[in-house]
Amino acid sequence: MANVKKETGSNGGSIFSGLVIVGCIFIGWIVWSFIMGDGSNFEGGVNTGHPLPGNYLAMVYKGGPIVPVLMGLLLMVVVFSFERFFVISKAAGKGSLDKFMKNVQASITSGDIDGAIATCDNQQGSVANAVRAGLVKYQEVKKEGFNSEEASETIAKEVEEATSLEMPMLEKNLTILSTLVSLGTLAGLLGTVTGMIKAFGALASTGTPDQAALANGISEALINTATGISTSALAIVTYNFFTSKIDTLTYSIDEAGSTLVNTYRRFRGSLKN
Repeated sequence: MANVKKETGSNGGSIFSGLVIVGCIFIGWIVWSFIMGDGSNFEGGVNTGHPLPGNYLAMVYKGGPIVPVLMGLLLMVVVFSFERFFVISKAAGKGSLDKFMKNVQASITSGDIDGAIATCDNQQGSVANAVRAGLVKYQEVKKEGFNSEEASETIAKEVEEATSLEMPMLEKNLTILSTLVSLGTLAGLLGTVTGMIKAFGALASTGTPDQAALANGISEALINTATGISTSALAIVTYNFFTSKIDTLTYSIDEAGSTLVNTYRRFRGSLKN
């Protein structure tokens, strides 16, 4: 049953990611074609003319067909960043994570395992779920009389397994963000190259170089470069931010598991004495 739920969740996540990718590219194309490419932004009322002075929408439109792709990539970074923010925030639980960890560790240290479990039930989230699994295993081991030499390892292993079940949900779509770091730069570079090809094509024309074509080519190159760098920069910031958040959650789980194992060893040592 657990495998079925996990597979269903994975398929649902893949469908969501695919829809977001396609939707972002489509929205980028819509904005580029019908908003930036609207004739009112250009001289002569058609998008084949020169941009009106100071009209930045028209200037970006002249970046060429790579612009909607870059806009789609930028929108993907924004959408997946919001999605990860809500998921990771939910994983931390309802209340303050630091306060939760202090309460749980205090309950564990004092031997109040039932109180620690109640605290996990109130907190909810991935961290609380993993810690609760260790607490439940602690009680099971305790009923055995603390006689097993492998009991502490059993508790630690239970926490690790619970953590491994929560990690895929936390790390999902981070691969997409990390890919967008490189993809944004490469797409911007592609737009830069195509723009420079047009610029040099204008210079290589027979007779007097076409100054308008030269200006459009350079504009296309610079616009695509700026958009690609912006996409990559935002993706880097968000990826590192969420990676740091996940590391904090994982550290909290490990810290609680270590406290639980140490408490077990202390009580087991007191029984031997």
